[in-house]
Amino acid sequence: MKAILEAQRAAFTAELPVSIAARKDRLKRAIRLLVDHGEALCHALSEDFSHRSFEQSMVTDVVASIRGLKHAIKHVDAWASPDKRKLDFPLGLLGAKARVEYQPKGVVGVIAPWNFPVQLSFGPISGAFAAGNRVMVKSSEYTPAVAALLERIAPDYFDRSELAFFSGGPDAGQAFSSLPFDHLIFTGATPIGRHILHAAADNLTPVTLELGGKSPVIIGKGAHITQASERIALGKMMNAGQICLAPDYLLVPQESERALVEGIGKAVAALYPTLLDNPDYTAVANSRHVTRLQGYLDDARAKGAEIVEINPGHEDFAASNSQKMPLHLILNPTDDMKVMQEEIFGPILPVKRYAAVSDAVDYVNAHDRPLGLYYFGSDAAEQRMVLDRTISGGVTINDVIFHVSMEDLPFGGIGPSGMGSYHGADGFKTFSHAKSIYVQPRIDVAKLAGIKPPYGKATRGAIARDFKA
Repeated sequence: MKAILEAQRAAFTAELPVSIAARKDRLKRAIRLLVDHGEALCHALSEDFSHRSFEQSMVTDVVASIRGLKHAIKHVDAWASPDKRKLDFPLGLLGAKARVEYQPKGVVGVIAPWNFPVQLSFGPISGAFAAGNRVMVKSSEYTPAVAALLERIAPDYFDRSELAFFSGGPDAGQAFSSLPFDHLIFTGATPIGRHILHAAADNLTPVTLELGGKSPVIIGKGAHITQASERIALGKMMNAGQICLAPDYLLVPQESERALVEGIGKAVAALYPTLLDNPDYTAVANSRHVTRLQGYLDDARAKGAEIVEINPGHEDFAASNSQKMPLHLILNPTDDMKVMQEEIFGPILPVKRYAAVSDAVDYVNAHDRPLGLYYFGSDAAEQRMVLDRTISGGVTINDVIFHVSMEDLPFGGIGPSGMGSYHGADGFKTFSHAKSIYVQPRIDVAKLAGIKPPYGKATRGAIARDFKA
């Protein structure tokens, strides 16, 4: 890995300045890779998960990546244009000029997670290539089929001095994060993010962390319960809830709880009439996560929660060797339950009642700032209050997750849910260095400004102009 990093940095330096044509060429080759091998990548994803919906993988991993790459091709000329900046009076009149030019940083390291291993590799690749960088990707050890396929096919489209994929376990991940990249982006769990940040600190490597946490859904007093139920069910059941932005718990008016529970049950039945043999429904990634999720249910049950299993086909999951799990709603959850303390990342959804929307807001604010926050309702004042009084990475109103799919919106967390952002123009800037350039006119500006010794009347005049409240 170190040898590839050195080769990429040498090739990057030799290429400077990186032309827009070269950037677009790399973006187009990434698209060609995904088009040529999209079906194979979807099959590899299903192999890694024991079952993953082919169509879902195509939509959320392959096509989503292609859309981001095409967006970058369309807009990179504008993104890379210098920004003219204003000058203090009267420098502009005297002929001075100021601008910001965006330069690539060099070599970007990408540590991709297992839940969307293609999209969360090529999303950062898109921004990094648009900015003119070279890229190294460390794939997750929990998706070995995808990792092996990417390592095999990437050299057909890219020299390893442009783009290289690596696999391996925790030791490889630790070595990768310790390399002196020019920028490092990690997507994954918050505890691992802390280790990544420590490793990068030794090299003063700038880091973007896309973490997770517990993304709440606030059901407003005037929310359309049927619509909210359908959209929550769709967002929570996609990828079997294994999404960093999946709804992690619901905050519901106490008078609407039963209607919402019933609505989610009906919505799930419409989306997935059966689960075990349904090709549209994805399995939990591995047995370790099945055990973890079952532990959440056991803990909640032991501590007094009411658990509603949504099993439309009345299938016998206990008798199956499948890693699929039905959706479980946890009613009357308390803060001492593990399901309210840890990111769920699976088909479990606590439903917590509130008396006033302000109570729901206070509950969100009493916990770590989430990656996403979702509000359902039609009351403009209530919506504004939720937006103003909560802080989260991003927000979707009257749906869940959708903000992440908007290429022109920055995607990122805050605090324990992450730092920095990317996607679209914001990704271009994340992977670029904004270089300030000031052009001095021929006139002696320092003397006019009174900052050139010997100090005298001009200096005192300059001080007097600004030294006041």
